[in-house]
Amino acid sequence: MGDFLSSVMSTIWSTLKTFQFKDAVDIIAIALIIYYLLRLFRQSRAGQLLKGVVILLIAYGISAIFNLTMVNFILKALFEFAIIIFVVVFQPELRQALEKLGHNKTLKSIVSPNSSSSPGSNAKAVSDVSDACAVFSKARTGALIVFERDSILKEIADTGTYLNSDTSVALFGNIFFNKAPLHDGAVIIREGKILSAGCILPLTKTNEVNSDLGTRHRAALGMSEESDSVVVVVSEENGIISIAVGGKLIRNLDRESLYSKLSDLLIDGSAENSNLLSVLFKNRKEKKNEK
Repeated sequence: MGDFLSSVMSTIWSTLKTFQFKDAVDIIAIALIIYYLLRLFRQSRAGQLLKGVVILLIAYGISAIFNLTMVNFILKALFEFAIIIFVVVFQPELRQALEKLGHNKTLKSIVSPNSSSSPGSNAKAVSDVSDACAVFSKARTGALIVFERDSILKEIADTGTYLNSDTSVALFGNIFFNKAPLHDGAVIIREGKILSAGCILPLTKTNEVNSDLGTRHRAALGMSEESDSVVVVVSEENGIISIAVGGKLIRNLDRESLYSKLSDLLIDGSAENSNLLSVLFKNRKEKKNEK
């Protein structure tokens, strides 16, 4: 027993002597990747698929132990193409993970520091949308309005009719009038202007949506899951105003609370990020000039 402990301690000590800072970074990076992959699988139906993969691995081990030649051969051939199968099976989850990585504010500020739009461009649009939704809520008029942020929604805009017009309560009223040709689709707002109307949005893939919610709310959630956009939806049945962002639905808003939420998401937060980036790049230029 003493020899065993001595051997273990000797191995640990020899490892520690050769341990470098880059090894710690390597271990932390792998741990974070595993952690985020497991969290992604837990939050989606990929968790069930992962259980199936584990079962196949167990079956492969059993076939090797008991020398089940055919089973072992088939499973071995299957695992040889594991990377391709993994990409095909988990394509929606991998795409969602990469999109979330692209939406990371720190990474975006490093990769594309000048990509954020002017926060003032959304000010009038936020006010007009809040006023229009208050009118729609009283009149029980359904509406679906998407504010584009960093995720470019060209594919979604292409499904509708391009308008490229300034926002106004009257124009929103004409678009979502229940006999208008574009009223069933969504409006896309880019940098404070109505880019396109009558657009078709992807429906949410989650099964945890309240059964009382209709197609508009499912489309709003689906759009917020697949992009970083902010989606405003007004129910045609009860006039309830909601916001979908990040796959979450904020309900029972009035004109003031809607305006406050939209301002926080589209104006105040953008201004803060813009000011921070300006300070960082100003400091960089000053350091270069000093050199």
